[in-house]
Amino acid sequence: MQELSIDLINHQPFVMLKVNAFQIADSIDLRLFKPAFTAEIYYADTDELFYHIDTEKLIYVFKYGIVCFLNNDEIEMSGFLQLITPFCKNVFSHRLSEEFEIETHASRNHFGYNKIELLDADIEALRLVMLNVSQSVALDHYSQQTNRLLEETNFHTQVLEKKGKLDLRGVHLKKYIGRTLNLKNKIAENLYIFDSPDETWEDENLGRLDIGLKKTFDLQTRFRTIQEGLHIVKENLDLFKDLLQYRNSTLLEWVIIVLIFLEVLNLFFDKLFR
Repeated sequence: MQELSIDLINHQPFVMLKVNAFQIADSIDLRLFKPAFTAEIYYADTDELFYHIDTEKLIYVFKYGIVCFLNNDEIEMSGFLQLITPFCKNVFSHRLSEEFEIETHASRNHFGYNKIELLDADIEALRLVMLNVSQSVALDHYSQQTNRLLEETNFHTQVLEKKGKLDLRGVHLKKYIGRTLNLKNKIAENLYIFDSPDETWEDENLGRLDIGLKKTFDLQTRFRTIQEGLHIVKENLDLFKDLLQYRNSTLLEWVIIVLIFLEVLNLFFDKLFR
């Protein structure tokens, strides 16, 4: 990782910095986007790109469809989102977003509801704040998808309670299972976003900052809620599959019985008319 040429604290360009994170798509192809945007890269790997745009302007791009800005104005953010859109998969018409403020030059680190006061707002501390804000938006996205699956599950269980049978047919059940598995796979693929960066293990101050940010955004609890919701959906899916298999096996038994009956009738009439 290269050294940042401009010290954000010593120059003290701003007291208040604003973070804006947007979930713009299911995923972003970072490999293709990287050569298309030639700003200075402070950190890059297969999962994220962290750009140093100006003295106090940073941009963080994640492969799971999130772009996070530090101190960029509306025109700059809009322009960058337009630039990156062609490299996105399944662009959202309605973007989830979150705004957070960073007050620098504080006497100590203090965590507020939508603001943090930082004693030492160096590049790594700012990156860590942007990372946690982005994780919070990602959890909002996964939480919305999980809630939709739970609502659909509740609808089918209510039908089962009232009618004593499922209205789901084979194809619809398979699509329902596919949506659930797809969401679980997306979360599993991006589990790293809920882990602490390596730098927090090497720097005690960053470690404390990371713990405080996770508590501020309630990341662990929200993640567990999503997992519990998906577990409930999975339990219901297993039940629905068992009921569908039972229905299919019963139908198959009746088909076999009817075929045997027709064969007996055929033999009977064959002997009778002979």
